[in-house]
Amino acid sequence: MHWIARTRLLAISRTMSTHTTTPPLSAFSACEISDALIKLGSPNGGHIPDVHMLSPTSSASQVKICAPAYTVQMVLASDKTAPKLSAHFVDTATPGSVIVINAPPQAKNAVWGGLMTAGAQARGAVGVVISGRCRDLAEHRAADFPVFARGHSTVGQSPFVRPSAVNVALTIRPQDAGEGPDAFAPVSVTPGDWIVADEDGVVCVPVDLVDKVVEVATKGQEVDARCMTDIKAGRGVQASFKEHRGK
Repeated sequence: MHWIARTRLLAISRTMSTHTTTPPLSAFSACEISDALIKLGSPNGGHIPDVHMLSPTSSASQVKICAPAYTVQMVLASDKTAPKLSAHFVDTATPGSVIVINAPPQAKNAVWGGLMTAGAQARGAVGVVISGRCRDLAEHRAADFPVFARGHSTVGQSPFVRPSAVNVALTIRPQDAGEGPDAFAPVSVTPGDWIVADEDGVVCVPVDLVDKVVEVATKGQEVDARCMTDIKAGRGVQASFKEHRGK
C-alpha cells in the first residue's frame, strides 16, 4: 500500500477504533483545532510554533497526522547527569503513534534521519514531530513518511545530543519567544495527548480536552461555513462576521 495512504488509514483507524471514548479529531484541520483550544482558554491554541512539514512534498495538502503522542526528550551530550536509554527510542515506539521529539534549542544537529524513518515505518508509527532538526530529506520523501521539524542539518546526533527519556511530559518552548506577558506560551505534550499535524502546522490536544475540542470545533466549522457562503456572495467580511460570529 502507498505509504501516504497507509499513514492516513493508520491515523484515522486509530481515531475510529476509540470512537466510543475519543471523537474523531481527524475531521478538523490543525487551524480549526487551535481555534477551539483558544476558545477553551488555552494560551497558545496547542500550537507548536516554527515546526513545518518537510516530508512528504507531493500531495502535501492531503497529508494529516492524527494520533496519540509517543514522546522523546533529548539532552546535550555534555549532560552527564541525565538518564540514558537502554533501547533505541524508535524500537520502543508505539504502533499507531506519532513520535514527538524535544531537542535542546541550541542544537544545530539533526535528531532524526533516514534509518529512523525506516524503523518507525516498520513499527507502525504514523509520523514524527521534531522540536529540532532532521536530515536525509530525500529518504523521508522517498518513503512518503510525514516529518515535521523546525529545520534540517547535515550532521547527526553524535557527538552533540542524545536521547534521555521516552514517554515523559515535554515542555516545548518557542524559538525567540521573548519574555514577559506577551511571550508565546510553551506547549506541554504529555504521552497520549493527541497530535494533529497538517500543512498549516502542528497542534497538541490534551487528552482530557478532546471531547470539548470536538464540540467547539464542530460549531466553529459550521459558523465558518456560513461566513464563507455570505462572503462569496459579496456580503463582505465584516458583515458576515457580525452576523455569524457576533463580532
